[in-house]
Amino acid sequence: MNKKLLLVIAFLALTSTFYGQRRPDREKLKSLKIAFLTERLDLSNDEAEAFWPAYNKHEERMNGFRKTERQEIRSKAMDFDALTEKEAEELLSKQMSLEAEKQAEQQAFVKKMKGILSAKKTIILLKSEEDFKRKLIQQYRQRRNGGGGFR
Repeated sequence: MNKKLLLVIAFLALTSTFYGQRRPDREKLKSLKIAFLTERLDLSNDEAEAFWPAYNKHEERMNGFRKTERQEIRSKAMDFDALTEKEAEELLSKQMSLEAEKQAEQQAFVKKMKGILSAKKTIILLKSEEDFKRKLIQQYRQRRNGGGGFR
């Protein structure tokens, strides 16, 4: 019980820091996400020991995919008027290949999580990641429109 209370307090402290800045840095967002997932998953010590290294490795891979997509695909596609048909074909091919790699990584991750967590906690993890993204988007929209915070 004390563990949950400490996590909630840490989460609240991080969210108040989060609000004090216009654009939160990645480390603060990562801390918020860790607190959010920790609270939702209620991991045992053994689960946490196996979960966090695997989860962090997966996050690094997914961030690598996003970085590649940003740098190699979207940046070139932004100037679509200057693209030749051949360059457009290459970009599409690269995009499709990257999507297939991301999907393969996600499937491998879910399979690994099923070996670490119960099936139910694996589903909670996947839903919690989506919930976290939704909350960030909601918070961004509220702040942009002059309202609320991260709840």
